[in-house]
Amino acid sequence: MESFSYDKAESSYMAFFDLDRTLAGNNSGRELVKMAFRKGVLSYPELIRAVALSVAHRLKLVDTPGTIRDMALWAKDHPESQLSDLCREAALSGIIPSVFPDAKEEMESHRKKKAGIVLLSSALAPICRQVALKLGLDSVICSDLEVSEGRFTGRPKGKFCYGEEKAAKLIEYCEINNHSPSAAWYYGDSFSDLPVLELVGNPVCVNPDRKLMALATRKGWPVRIWASPS
Repeated sequence: MESFSYDKAESSYMAFFDLDRTLAGNNSGRELVKMAFRKGVLSYPELIRAVALSVAHRLKLVDTPGTIRDMALWAKDHPESQLSDLCREAALSGIIPSVFPDAKEEMESHRKKKAGIVLLSSALAPICRQVALKLGLDSVICSDLEVSEGRFTGRPKGKFCYGEEKAAKLIEYCEINNHSPSAAWYYGDSFSDLPVLELVGNPVCVNPDRKLMALATRKGWPVRIWASPS
């Protein structure tokens, strides 16, 4: 869990945002793969495999933890500084420009009410940190990779921030910072976000997938359709 300048004494409640397809239109994993290939860190056969994995993930043939595990294995033995640079460039060139204008307006609305704004995502930490710093978010909760002697081991650092684990991390964060999940907001796009959406007092479904849209309709949860910048 990464934390920035968060002051619990000044925040009245917490607003948590997912990243891919919720805060930003472009997928962080795909942007990282594109940048790695462009910089010569990813070979052509590895690119083809990454594209196939992305398609399988989109078709729900591979779950998100499986995709992150595959990325962790690809990163094995690469220097931490190298991946950090790739993530920074991917965030600045491909992810941050695709942040939804409506998302920015939503965050500003919460800031005016003295809310703490947190990025809660299964995406990798170096990307999430860049997005949070650029957008002025208060904290980041995300997935991270294990490093030994300056190189990635190919293993995750702790559990991936996905599904039930994402909910557990939200609870832990609220406990540490003396806030209640029942007063919190969570913005997510995927049915896999269900554990978090059911946990908070104010669930919001952004550009929801088919299963989440159907559930949101049954439960009466707010649905927001946010368009990418023109």
